Amino acid sequence: MTTNNQLNLSKGQLLKSLLIAFIIAVIVLLTAVLPAEYGIDPLGTGKLFGFSKLYQGNEQIENNETSSSLNFKKIIMEKLGSSIDVPKPIEANNPPPENQYPEREDSIEVIVPAEKGIEYKFKSLKYGSIKYEWTTDKGIVYIDFHGEVKEENPPENVFYESYTLAYSNNMAGTLTAPFEGKHGWYFRNETKEDIVVTIRLSGQYELFK
Repeated sequence: MTTNNQLNLSKGQLLKSLLIAFIIAVIVLLTAVLPAEYGIDPLGTGKLFGFSKLYQGNEQIENNETSSSLNFKKIIMEKLGSSIDVPKPIEANNPPPENQYPEREDSIEVIVPAEKGIEYKFKSLKYGSIKYEWTTDKGIVYIDFHGEVKEENPPENVFYESYTLAYSNNMAGTLTAPFEGKHGWYFRNETKEDIVVTIRLSGQYELFK
């Protein structure tokens, strides 16, 4: 003798179960799935229960775009400064002055035209200390942060020493000038829109007038 424990549902009970399951699925969709997966929160429950924080669609797209925009040419050590056939001026060996330029602070905006390059430099005496910070309003620029020795009779092919080569949209640091002369940046904009670079300086230097 066997006992049949199988639950037999009537058509009405089956339809009722399906309706309840459908309603639960809709509630889960509206309260959790849409806010978390698609950033859509029609009932405000995603924000209430924290599901909206799980949505990363726009951020992921932005990150992918940023990553894909960083496919720049490789920067190599051989690009640092003048070539070996350009001699370092003897003026670079001059002793530092007894007094440095007075301390000052400045903020300067430099417009780097689309698909072009531009230089911005300041004057510093040997061993002058300068803090710097610069940032772009949008996009990334190529930079060559370098200095040129002050010479009595500079040749046509001027010697320069590079401190930093990079692709970036922001940079900060401190420069102790290795020699008296002009120091600053060459900014190159490889995009199709003008980029504004804001430079902040603080320390022992003078601006060119």
